[in-house]
Amino acid sequence: MFLDWPCTALGSLQTHYACGSIAAFTNIVITFPVQKVLFRQQLHGVLAVEAVRQLQRDGMRNLYRGLLPPLLQKSTTVAIMFGLYEDFSRLLLDRAVNTGVPELFTRSFAAALAGTTEAILTPFERVQTLLQDHRHHGRFNNTFHTFRTLLSEHGVRECYRGLVPVLLRNGPSNVLFFGLRGPIKEQLPQASSGLGHITIDFVCGGVLGAGLGIMFYPLNVVKSRAQSQVGGEFRSCGEVLQTVWRERGGSVAKLFRGAQLNYHRSLISWGIINATYELLLKVM
Repeated sequence: MFLDWPCTALGSLQTHYACGSIAAFTNIVITFPVQKVLFRQQLHGVLAVEAVRQLQRDGMRNLYRGLLPPLLQKSTTVAIMFGLYEDFSRLLLDRAVNTGVPELFTRSFAAALAGTTEAILTPFERVQTLLQDHRHHGRFNNTFHTFRTLLSEHGVRECYRGLVPVLLRNGPSNVLFFGLRGPIKEQLPQASSGLGHITIDFVCGGVLGAGLGIMFYPLNVVKSRAQSQVGGEFRSCGEVLQTVWRERGGSVAKLFRGAQLNYHRSLISWGIINATYELLLKVM
């Protein structure tokens, strides 16, 4: 069906994939150490100071351990996020013209489809979790060794442990991101220079990313806990959440431990992604 589109349209859509991938790559390289601190807080419920101490004890040699999976995963998922959103939107909007379906519903459905498709790459998040968890430093050497071990010892299903919280997070967060990005940008002051446009895009993406990061933070806690396990029973999201809740004394504050750092990381990360993406669109 895409073969019927004009070549210029296809080139434009391919640009969305490329811009999303490069934007995500840039962000991961810059913010990866912060993500490791946040991961330790999600997994162990420790304060940021203790998480930093753990990383210091691990040494600089391990600071960027586990970098390759998020580079591969995030650069691909953000490319899918922006690219497939444009693909699905164009396809569905063309059909909606004849059916009278509201554009808001059509674009929301396109965003949800793109987010759900991203979940195919859950194995990269799975491997990243294992490589970042210091309890597995002696068992897994690198990305390829981890994949090989999981597949040979446990099969493909083990690579998708934690898939349900990823699905629950990706679809709704995509709908909100693409649905609110335009309205938020309209509320910001008009830019009159190149730097002004970059700043507006950074603020818009950062505010959205930070807000969504807080909203879906418990799902990321559940995902991190589930994916830190190797082998054994596959437990539901509810069971994992109950376990974490009991271990942290039934405290909401402890359940959201690391959320403050996640807020600031998401503010910077999605600011970088959105500003870089929009800048690359204009350049390319």
